[in-house]
Amino acid sequence: RAKFPFPYGYDEDQSAAISFQAACTPDLFLYDAEGRLAYRGQLDDSRPGNGIPVTCQDLRLAIDCLLAKELPPREQIPSAGCNVKWKEGNAPHER
Repeated sequence: RAKFPFPYGYDEDQSAAISFQAACTPDLFLYDAEGRLAYRGQLDDSRPGNGIPVTCQDLRLAIDCLLAKELPPREQIPSAGCNVKWKEGNAPHER
């Protein structure tokens, strides 16, 4: 329906969000080739209404580090966004 020009997943039963302990949207997770979490953080410094353009700089830096076989940045600023809208029974405090 939305005609996004990129692939995406839809977590109908919220099992992925539960497994990842996602807190907000977007909550970004980047894994290395061995399946280890390398980055969990913000896309960039942009936020709705703050006038900072979307650059993807934080996630891009983490990806570039992995591709170069380097460690990602130590400082990883948490994602900020709307909280996950949990279906009944799925919220962390309901499990």
